[in-house]
Order: sequence, then C-alpha cells, then structure tokens
Amino acid sequence: MRIAINTRLLLKGKMDGIGWFTYETARRIVASHPEHEFYFFFDRKPDPEFLFAANVKPVVLCPQARHPVLWYLYFEWATRMALRRNKIDLYVSPDGMLPLRTKVPSLAVIHDLNFEHAEGNLKRSHQWYMTHYFRRFAHKAVRVATVSEYSGKDIADTYGVDSKKIDVVYDGAHDGYRPHGEAEKVAIRQRFTDGKPYLIFISTILKRKNLANLLTAFDKLKTMESVDWKLVVVGSRVWWQDELAEAYDRMGHKEDVVMCGHVEPQDLAALLSASVALVYPSYFEGFGIPILEAMYAETAVVASNTTSMPEVGGEAALYVDPSNVDDIYHAISRLQDDGLRDELIAKGRVQREKFSWDRTANLLWDSMMKTIQTP
Repeated sequence: MRIAINTRLLLKGKMDGIGWFTYETARRIVASHPEHEFYFFFDRKPDPEFLFAANVKPVVLCPQARHPVLWYLYFEWATRMALRRNKIDLYVSPDGMLPLRTKVPSLAVIHDLNFEHAEGNLKRSHQWYMTHYFRRFAHKAVRVATVSEYSGKDIADTYGVDSKKIDVVYDGAHDGYRPHGEAEKVAIRQRFTDGKPYLIFISTILKRKNLANLLTAFDKLKTMESVDWKLVVVGSRVWWQDELAEAYDRMGHKEDVVMCGHVEPQDLAALLSASVALVYPSYFEGFGIPILEAMYAETAVVASNTTSMPEVGGEAALYVDPSNVDDIYHAISRLQDDGLRDELIAKGRVQREKFSWDRTANLLWDSMMKTIQTP
C-alpha cells in the first residue's frame, strides 16, 4: 500500500506540538510497517533526519505553506496532484488540513478547535481560514483522529460529525523527559536562575495560554509571601500585547521573571525536572502535552480545570480556574509544601502510564486502517 503523510511541519529546530506529533508517530509507523511505501509530503527540502527508513520517499511540493493563501494552493493543488501522480492509497494529515477535491481516502488529525471558541488568538486571516475550512475538512475526511476524549466530543458537537468516525489517539511525551539527578538540577538552576528555585511555564505565548493571569498571580505571591522563587517562561512570543503586556508592565517583581524564548529539547527537559512545578493555566487545550511531560520529569503540576486538562492530569495536578488570579495564586502558594509536591509527583508516576508515543502510534495506525477499510 502507498501511504502519504503530510510532513510539512517537520522542521529541524522549529517544531511545535503538531510537528512533534508527526515526528513521533511517523517514525514509529514506518519502522513497524516495512511492507508499505510511505510518501512524506514536505513544502521544502527536508532534513535527512526526517527520512526515517528505507520505505520512506520524500516529495517536495510548492509553494511553502506558511499563510492561508499558500495553504490553499499547497493542499488543494499541489497535494491533490501529488496524490494522483504517486497513486496514493491513503492520505494522513497530522495538522488536519486536506485537499477537498481528492478521491483518495483521508484521515485528518484535528488536535483541537480552539479557534472556534475564542476570537483574538490568531491573525484574522488565519482565523477566517480555519473556521471556514476545518468544518469542511472534518466532513471530507473518511475518519478523524484527535488527541483527547474532550476534543473528540467537541469536534462531534461543533461540526456535527458522527462520533463513530472519530478516533482518540492520545499524545505522548518525548523520551528525554525524565527525572534528573541533583547535580544536573543545580547546574540548570545556576545557568538559568542564578541558582534560585523557580516555577516554570512552557508554551508558545498566545492569548489563550493565559500568561497574563499567571504573571499577576506570581507577582502577588512575591508581594504577599517571602518566597525566594523565580518564574521561568519558555516559549516564543507570538502574542505580546493588550492584557499580557499590561500585566507584565504592572509587575513589581518583573526582575524575577526569566524569559527564555525557544529552548532546545534537552535543556527544556532539564529545566522542567529542576523546577518547583509546572504552572499551566491555559484557557483551552486539546491535550496539554507539557502536563504529561512534567509527570515524566517528576515535577508537580498546576493546571486549568477546563477542557482536556483534567483528563490528562487525572489526580496528579492541582486545578485552578484560569480566569481567577486568586485561584492561581493560592495554588502556587500551596506548592511551598514539600509533602504536597511529593504527593503530586507520586500520583503523576501512575497517571503518566496511560500515555506514550508507542501507544499513540499504534492507535493512529488503527485509525489509518479503519480509514482504508471504510466503504
């Protein structure tokens, strides 16, 4: 069988959550199924690292798809023609985007519908494209895969898609996320926070990630209590305006906020392991991979009580109302209790066993087979 996978988000040194999902599942699937041919569709010359096995054939399509107009051209013209030219039997799209005029059976992985539930998180052109086309992608696909029960129900309810054609393929955590030794923790703290203990926030900085309320809650902690902690913020500044910029400007303790920007995976794993806790007060997540990564790194977790996050964290997290600054403040204040942190970490060791990239790849393969077998 000839299987094409949309791998345009495999970008060395620049991968986001969907890029890592593609990387971790595709490399396992092609290795486990040498009897099939896999065509990886890129929008630029790929790094050889991403050609995982001898049964992978790279196909470079134009244009580079980094804007809604170019997305349309890339999928509706370049991808559609490449599917026909290479006589593809099944098309898998980890970012959910599909050519609507192809007859090739397609599996769309739609991670979440955050863009359907809040304005202002995306550029207007991106917002229009996603709200206009993703409903059509969901109906065009023979099957839809998603990363949590929450997202599956959201897709079914929002788009009127039959829940029987939706498969849940939970995310996993990178192998590098593990508990580090004390010497490693001391070294990473010395490097990033002058040796001080710290809370950590990990995410591309978008409006829905709710860094504004975390900054305000952290500033209140520093003002109200004698806590010698810093706050490490890891992630690229895609959005830094309005309430976020105002919250930062109002801080009386902004010198205790360490803005790291993009951090290499090995450093990120060490930063997470050496932290007091991950604080993840996002308004909306289809899964929330940092929560799982923290459990593998054996770090305590504070997360929002909304969308998929309680599904991922189970009993291994303190949950907060993300819109309530005091709620976030009280939760991070409780983390001064070593016994509580140890309890959360112990529960995390149990909860994390529900999720792994091996399981994700197997579930995605099952979904692929259901797609090709559907009349």
